[in-house]
Amino acid sequence: MTANEFFRKLMSGKFWANIGAMLIVVVLLCLGVKFGLDLYTHHGEEIVVPDVKHKVFSDAEQLLSNRGLDIQVVDTGYVKTLPPDCVLDQMLAPGSKVKRGRVVYVVINSAHSPMLTLPDIIDNNSYREARANLIAMGFKVGPPQYVSGETDWVYGVGCHGQNLRNGQKVSIEDVLTIQVGDGVMNMNDDIIYTDPEYMPNDGDSTATHTDGGVIEGEGGHDDFEVVNGPE
Repeated sequence: MTANEFFRKLMSGKFWANIGAMLIVVVLLCLGVKFGLDLYTHHGEEIVVPDVKHKVFSDAEQLLSNRGLDIQVVDTGYVKTLPPDCVLDQMLAPGSKVKRGRVVYVVINSAHSPMLTLPDIIDNNSYREARANLIAMGFKVGPPQYVSGETDWVYGVGCHGQNLRNGQKVSIEDVLTIQVGDGVMNMNDDIIYTDPEYMPNDGDSTATHTDGGVIEGEGGHDDFEVVNGPE
């Protein structure tokens, strides 16, 4: 191709028409991508997060859904004065501005009080150690109940008139009573006294009763000699 032919094609209208068509396609493609991304990401759209605290979960879900927001439960708690399935907390603060489709994470109220496991304190701790351990775990501890035993030693734990055992599940709403030794040992329970018995040797003609009396040996009579002392 000669230089004249090249410049002649370059200056032809068909060439510039193709160039113009390509530019138009590129511009339209760029505009489509821009508006498509804005539409997909909700660019410039702001939704105010409502306050759903202390609302029943179903009501909170409906309120958020009406605004284009989702809800998801991430944890449970327990407040005795609030009804079950009540929203205790929400992760997005009320009044926050977010885009459509955002998830609001919430904590709801449990229908039952949490259960805790009684630690290994019975016959294994002093009163001070046991009480501090229970309170640190979240138990409610009432006044102690004193029983016969070693001073300040834990002999049991009671609740609602029943004795508990180590490892038993207990509600955090229940008040525990620690049974503590009062330092007075019950001697009748710990020591048993028996009267000694005298067992005669072979050839002995007499034996002694446990009450101190004398029984006769074989022969039916007692052989003894009276000895007079000096005057």
